[in-house]
Amino acid sequence: MAPSQSEAAQSGNGLLAPDGKNGLEPQEKKATRLLQPGNHVGGSGPAISLSTAEREEQTANSGRGRMEGSTRSTVLEELPSAVLATIMAKLDLSSLCSARSTCKTFRSCASHVLSFLPSFHLVDIAPRVDLLRPLLHPNPYLRSLKLDCDRLNDLSIGLLLHPSIQELHLNNCADFTGKLLSEIGSRCHDLKYLYLGSVSEKRGRALHVSDLKELLGGCPQLEALFLMFDMSIFIRHNFHQIWALASRNLTSLEIGYISSVMVTEMMAHAEILGSHRIQPAVFPKIQRLSLSVDYITDAMVGTISQGLVSLTHLDLRDAPIIEPRLTFDLTNSGLQQINMHGKLKHLSLVRSQEFIITYFKRVNDLGILLMADKCANMESIFLGGFCRVTDSGFRTILHSCCSLYKLKVFHGIFLTDLVFHDIRATSLSLTHVSLRWCNLLTNLSVKNLASNLDLCVLDLRDCKHLGDGALRAIGTLLKLKTLQLDGSDITDMGLSYLRWRVIGSLTSLSLRGCKRLTDKGISALFDGSSKFEIQELDLSNIPNLSDNAILCLAKSHVPLRELRIRQCPLIGDVSVMALASMQVGEQEGWQGSSLRLLDLFNCGGLTPLSFRWLKRPYFPRLRWLGLAGCVNRDMVDALGRSRPFMHVVCHGEELGADPWNNMDEVFVHDDDEVDEFEQWLLDGPGDDDDEDEDQYRNDGRDDHRGPGPGHDEVMAEAVEEAMAL
Repeated sequence: MAPSQSEAAQSGNGLLAPDGKNGLEPQEKKATRLLQPGNHVGGSGPAISLSTAEREEQTANSGRGRMEGSTRSTVLEELPSAVLATIMAKLDLSSLCSARSTCKTFRSCASHVLSFLPSFHLVDIAPRVDLLRPLLHPNPYLRSLKLDCDRLNDLSIGLLLHPSIQELHLNNCADFTGKLLSEIGSRCHDLKYLYLGSVSEKRGRALHVSDLKELLGGCPQLEALFLMFDMSIFIRHNFHQIWALASRNLTSLEIGYISSVMVTEMMAHAEILGSHRIQPAVFPKIQRLSLSVDYITDAMVGTISQGLVSLTHLDLRDAPIIEPRLTFDLTNSGLQQINMHGKLKHLSLVRSQEFIITYFKRVNDLGILLMADKCANMESIFLGGFCRVTDSGFRTILHSCCSLYKLKVFHGIFLTDLVFHDIRATSLSLTHVSLRWCNLLTNLSVKNLASNLDLCVLDLRDCKHLGDGALRAIGTLLKLKTLQLDGSDITDMGLSYLRWRVIGSLTSLSLRGCKRLTDKGISALFDGSSKFEIQELDLSNIPNLSDNAILCLAKSHVPLRELRIRQCPLIGDVSVMALASMQVGEQEGWQGSSLRLLDLFNCGGLTPLSFRWLKRPYFPRLRWLGLAGCVNRDMVDALGRSRPFMHVVCHGEELGADPWNNMDEVFVHDDDEVDEFEQWLLDGPGDDDDEDEDQYRNDGRDDHRGPGPGHDEVMAEAVEEAMAL
């Protein structure tokens, strides 16, 4: 390491204060001064003038460092090659590559180890084919390959596909054609796990049914298949026939996008074995099914429930582009068909608002009551967009599913505190609770939920009426690992309830949009009095958050891997300097910032000075960086060239999110100034067709205005409809 780099690495504890006065000891002051941008090899910042004595001291230290390094290298080179190979075989791929670059002996040994390494996982960076070729040797022992293929294309197929591979995970395959699918089928016959993300998404690329046919027919041992791209582009007329070639051992299937009609056709065909036994022609052993479709319909749900006899996990998501009509929607009748074979443990039904604000308007409490009768053994339930389900329906779930430990409800418009008021009387032991966009909930709900002392995940984002009383109850949850309170009404005083017991156990904390918070609350929370395990922190959209809070955060040595401080107008260059110079886990060898993701989008105080601190050697582990769209494009491009393996995002996208599997971002119409319930009331139920009108009347309600029916009314309605059935 060059002298200036060494001194920069040693100066992590010297954090710059906004006024430049940090009160450090003389040596620490010197280290802080040496940490200024430009004081490293190839730096472009202002040069730092050194006295003659300092230059002589640097020269002497540099000479001693070279002698010590040479001695260490000689000793290591004298180790037997078998010993070196044994040690290197235990390293992960990134560590092995680092060792490979140190000396000729290590390079030779690492190359040998790479030729029999059973796993090759490189997902943090997207390598070019010229960088990948020296690492990915012909290897008959390779069983698992995981890569980010953002910079690869069809020319690298021969390099990637080894006949011995059993697990293949290729993400960001946008520049590949359908040839990737067919080549996998023709080369990897022993494949058991396959994940393909974003295949052929770039303009001009094509996928053909013949490619899918080759894939399914050539991998008879497949047990898990994840096709995270748009399958609706395949021609429909023979699409369902292709799936008859799929492996009989397939237990897990996930598709990034497919039309509901294609799903129904794919699942509908059956082979009749004997006179009484019916077995599906496809997916006889499927246990986990996850699909993103255009519309969740009764026909699709019924076909899936009837045809997949071993199903334990069902995850369905839709994103309508227009308000669905009756024949293309989910109703009470569809819910009644769920779990026909009684094996379902996990159920997720979510309507996204990615394109329009829409809900499951044809499902009410009756549908939930009918479904709950067959779901007594359910362990996990996720319902999103059920706007007509009231407290009666949600309480039925809690009191009927005695094994439930995960509960998620998004957009529970009629969900109130009454659902949880007697939760202590149940036998439930909830560990994961997510109640998002449930605006009628208050602190009382959280107090009752806190009786589940085993809670480890609590997501209360966008529940606007939660305040400090909720935090007081949360402060008793000693096993809590993930806490998300975005958009709540908490204050600095409320945060103090987390300080003594909960903050030490948290690994993820999100306070995005909690606009009453200030530097005082954040500084008190991270004052260094606890040993922190938190790795993910979101402080975005807090108007009163400034550099002072980030300075305190950096000084407390929190082992952060992800930090989001977007849309904070008072955050500026000092925050970037502090984060760049912090050290974490010095005893474990973590020199420099541990951040892998840093979101600075639209931070008002950033200037071109910040870019000097975003260059090497600062933030050595950073892989995702978010900046404002108005920044100097030339500087962004220069930063991207200097750090080619870092994703620089300038258009406000959420960093690190998988676009095909990100349930947190499916509801994009999240405007603080618009109450969606009120908007829905104003829009009315709509007038899609006469059948819709009849359906509403049969449900016992002519319109949707008012606070919703009471328990007695719902039960009477349920009895009437049950008698009619």
